[in-house]
Amino acid sequence: MVNPKAESKRPPVRGGSGQRQEQKPENPSAVRKIRKKFRVFSARSGMDLPFLFLILVLLVIGLVMLFSASFANALYRHGSSYFFISRQAIWAVLGVVAMIAISYFDYHHLHKFAVPILLLSYAMLVLVLFTSRDINGVHRWLELGPLGQFQPSELAKFAIILIFAHLISLNFHRMDTFRYGVLPYLIILGVTAGLLILEPHVSATVILVILAGVMLFIGGVRLRWFGIAFGGAGAVVMYLVLFSKKFSYANDRLVAWLDPFSTASKEIIADTWQTRQSLYAIGSGGLLGLGLGQSRQKYLYLPEPQNDFIFAIVCEELGFIGALIIIILFAMLVWRGITISLKAKDKFGMLLGIGLVMQVGLQVVLNIAVVTNTIPNTGISLPFFSYGGTSLVILLAEMGIVLSISRTSSIEKT
Repeated sequence: MVNPKAESKRPPVRGGSGQRQEQKPENPSAVRKIRKKFRVFSARSGMDLPFLFLILVLLVIGLVMLFSASFANALYRHGSSYFFISRQAIWAVLGVVAMIAISYFDYHHLHKFAVPILLLSYAMLVLVLFTSRDINGVHRWLELGPLGQFQPSELAKFAIILIFAHLISLNFHRMDTFRYGVLPYLIILGVTAGLLILEPHVSATVILVILAGVMLFIGGVRLRWFGIAFGGAGAVVMYLVLFSKKFSYANDRLVAWLDPFSTASKEIIADTWQTRQSLYAIGSGGLLGLGLGQSRQKYLYLPEPQNDFIFAIVCEELGFIGALIIIILFAMLVWRGITISLKAKDKFGMLLGIGLVMQVGLQVVLNIAVVTNTIPNTGISLPFFSYGGTSLVILLAEMGIVLSISRTSSIEKT
C-alpha cells in the first residue's frame, strides 16, 4: 500500500509526460533587492541613466577610434603606438570620476562661482598671450608640465555659459530691455572674444558667439536687440577675417575652402592638404568602411589624425553606416540633455543645462562640417573623440552638471 503521507511529500507532476519535474527554488527576496537597488540608483539618486549611458558609449567609441587613428602617428613621432591613447585613457578615467562626483553636487551653488570662474578665465586668457609658446603663429596653450597642455578657451566656453545662465535667471523678467537684456552680455562677450582674437582663435570665438546667441534667445531677449547685437558682432568678425593681416591665415583657409583641389600654387596646395586627405578618407570608406584599424590615410597622409580630423578616419574605417550611428548617438545625447534641462525646477538649471549640451552639439556639427569641407577649416575638436586630456575632463565635468540637474529635479519630485 502506498503511504499517503509519503505521497503528499512528493513534488507535483507537471506537463503531459507523466514524469516528475523538480521545482526550482525561487528566491524572490534576492530579485526584490536587485530591483530596489536599481530604483535607488536611478530614482532616489536621480541619476539620469539614459544620458549617462550615452556619454559612456560615446566615450568608449571615442577612445577606440582615437587609438585606431593615432597609433601610426604616435609610433612615428613619439616612438610608441600607445603614446596618445595611454594619456587619453587616464584623463578619461579622471573625467568620469569627476563627472560622477559633480553629479552629486547641487548645481545651485554654481551661482556663487559664476563671476570668479569668469575672472579666472580672463586671467588665463591673458596669461596665455605672454607665457605660451608660439605654435604656427598662435598662442593658445598653457604648459602644465607633466599634465600636458591646457587651452584656456575651453574654460572660457564654460565661463560664458555659466555667467549667462546666472545673469539671465536673475533678470529673466527684464530681458526685453537693453540695460538688462543686452548690455551686460555684450560687455562680457566682447571682452572674452577680444582676448580670443588676440591669440588668435577664430573657431573658439565663433562658438562663443553662437552659444551666447542661443542662450540669449532662450532667455527672452527682444529679436531687434538680438539682431543688432549679433549682426554687428558677426560683421566685426568677418571684417577681421577678410581684411586684417593678423587673420590672414583665416583668409587663406577661406580661399582654400572654395577649391580644395586647386594646384594653382604651392601655398594653396599646402593649405588644402589636410582637407584633401580628409575627403580622400571619407570617400574611400564608402558605405561600410574599410574595417576598424584599416585606414590608409592615417599613415602620415592626414596630418594629426587624432585631433580635429579624427571623424575622417571614422568615416574611412566604419563607413557611412558607422559614421551615421555615431551622429545619431550625439543627437540622442543632445536631445536627452535638453529634455533634462527643460525639466529643471528653475531657470538657472534650464539655461545652464541647455547651454552645456548645445556646446557639445554645436562642436559636433561644426567639426563634421569642417571635415567634410562644408565650411572652412577652423580647427574645432570632436567631443569625446579628439585627443586632449584637459578638454576631455572639462567636458565630462560639464556633463556631470547636467546629471546634477536631473538628480536635483528627481529628488525634489520625491
